[in-house]
Amino acid sequence: MSKKMKAVRLHAPGDLRVEEIDIPRPGDHQVLVKVRAVGVCGSDPGRVMKKGTYSYPTTIGHEFSGEIAEVGSRVTSFKPGEPVTVAPLIPCGKCDYCKVGKYNLCDNYSYYGSRTDGAMAEYVVVEECDLLMLPEGVDFESGACTDPASVALHAMLKSDLKVGEAFAVLGVGPIGLFAVQWAKIMGAEKIFAIDILDEKLDIARQLGAIYTVNAKNTDPVKFLLEETKGKGVQRVVEFAGSKVTQEQSVRMAAKEGTVVFGGISYEDLLIPSSTLDTLLRKEIQIVGAWNSVFSPLPANEWKISLHFMAEGALRCAPIISHRFSLDEAPEVFQRIWNKSGFFNKVLFIP
Repeated sequence: MSKKMKAVRLHAPGDLRVEEIDIPRPGDHQVLVKVRAVGVCGSDPGRVMKKGTYSYPTTIGHEFSGEIAEVGSRVTSFKPGEPVTVAPLIPCGKCDYCKVGKYNLCDNYSYYGSRTDGAMAEYVVVEECDLLMLPEGVDFESGACTDPASVALHAMLKSDLKVGEAFAVLGVGPIGLFAVQWAKIMGAEKIFAIDILDEKLDIARQLGAIYTVNAKNTDPVKFLLEETKGKGVQRVVEFAGSKVTQEQSVRMAAKEGTVVFGGISYEDLLIPSSTLDTLLRKEIQIVGAWNSVFSPLPANEWKISLHFMAEGALRCAPIISHRFSLDEAPEVFQRIWNKSGFFNKVLFIP
């Protein structure tokens, strides 16, 4: 094995470089993963171009899969050559939430691609506790999509969707498109997908959405209320992270319905008095959803995602819009940031 590797490194907001650096060595409880596919999360362009990482330089990338190249001296559950995907959050293992397996709520977590070096590289060192084996039938590209699939599942479980209920998702990027599929798997009778891009709505229809609404052309709240005879939908998940869609999601919910906020927002949400009145009079429940669960209890959402991928019920290929080499990363991030064309799930193949 060569001692050097190619990596995509952030030196400052907007300063992304492809560099040759040393291949890292795993510690006792770590493994070295040869990266086979790494995705661009919806949060990545903003972090790379504006927000930055927690130290510099940092190798970016936290949605990935690969093959184990080397294991640390105390690693017992995995061996070289095995195909894996990796949960991006590194739990401290000591806080009250880690002690009960709620790693997504860890008080002192680290994170690949922002707080420590990530996977937009030929190799990455990861903690043994973050590894999951790819089952037979799940390829590396699908493995790199396990994170957004599991984030969607986490929000869907928070919504408490029941068989036969109506469901709406606002924002059908990759996570929202997985939410559409989960709604179908979980038995939703009516599935509404709302976005402002026809390209995403086309994919949503392919994956199971019964109704699609381009909110640039149609008032989504009015449309949903008309289609449900004024009742609204029992479960709503918001993944756009917009104050507009957050407010709309409350107005389209049915009595005693649940609204899950899962989209990362950078704006204050001011609720109009009429919407607040709807919230009160319909006794609507608003729930937050953060990240996903990869501990055994109450349910390992990553293993559930991988199971349904292996069964063919959860599809990743229609969501992937582009594949690039690592050398193309600086230009690609500029194009995504400047909205130069349509991008859905973007993968880099080292």
